[in-house]
Amino acid sequence: MERYSRQMRVAGVGPEGQRRLLASRALIVGCGALGTHAATALVRAGVGEVELVDRDIVEWSNLQRQILFTEADARDAVPKAVAAAAHLRSANADCRVTAHVADCNVEFLAHLASEPTVVLDGTDNFATRYVLNDWCARHAVPWIYAGAVGTEGAAMVLRPGGPCLRCLWPEPPRQADVGNCETAGILAPAIAAVVAFQVAEAMKVMLGADTTRGVFTCDVWRGQYGVLPVASAPAEDCVVCRGRAFPALVGERPGAVTLCGRDAVQIDVPRGASVDLDAIAARLTGIAVDVVRTAHLLRFKADGCRFSVFPDGRTLVFGVHDPLRARALFDRWVGVA
Repeated sequence: MERYSRQMRVAGVGPEGQRRLLASRALIVGCGALGTHAATALVRAGVGEVELVDRDIVEWSNLQRQILFTEADARDAVPKAVAAAAHLRSANADCRVTAHVADCNVEFLAHLASEPTVVLDGTDNFATRYVLNDWCARHAVPWIYAGAVGTEGAAMVLRPGGPCLRCLWPEPPRQADVGNCETAGILAPAIAAVVAFQVAEAMKVMLGADTTRGVFTCDVWRGQYGVLPVASAPAEDCVVCRGRAFPALVGERPGAVTLCGRDAVQIDVPRGASVDLDAIAARLTGIAVDVVRTAHLLRFKADGCRFSVFPDGRTLVFGVHDPLRARALFDRWVGVA
């Protein structure tokens, strides 16, 4: 407990609070800027178990703000969850850090070994956030929304019983209507400001303390910070809080998804598909360019695009934004059965 001595001196923590943190489990969805900041803080605070889930690989443009990654991670295109977990274990070996190289969809959440104490949003798209909202509402798990773009950020605690995200926005906004890092850029201090609120609230959840009610907002460039009030009760017409329906948890997931703010498309394959990365690598050698088989994925270039194929068949196609074009390229070069 010596490493947490300064933290235990804080009113509201103490030795008993530290024991509660050590017995808690946090699920961090997304290992980008938000997720790496949050994971670092929680692991160093002594949260007993931290699970990371991310579908992407480390790239050079990540290094400006995604604090757990190195140039070697970007050069080797290491999956973000794997790279983050390795660095976190070196910071606190007593914290159980689990990496999931996966899309956080309904299927993934259904196969979690157990329900987390709290879920932290580190995603870059509202489709995943609404899956989290509906899943957490169904399972009575608190989660903390967070987002940042440009110099601005926002975060909010969403507790079981509501209000939930659908109380504020009944339907996800269109991605075209939402700014992203690709179009508006991102200043690292905006990430830090948002995550400071998010992690503090997550610790309150794990300690059994009252959380902040309202939406934290900030603009670090203009020096504006505040908490916007929200209703204390769920919206009367909320299908989740009032109707106990969970729209994001039903229906088939799309087979191809354009990644937020990226010139890239993710291709999903049916569960149980036959995937042999070694065989694919052997087939592509001499045909595709820069074929590299790592411990975590297969990389190659073809038709002016970069491909990253994961063991479950999920593939990221870089250099294309049209899902139909990406699917055609996937069928041509990967062809998972």
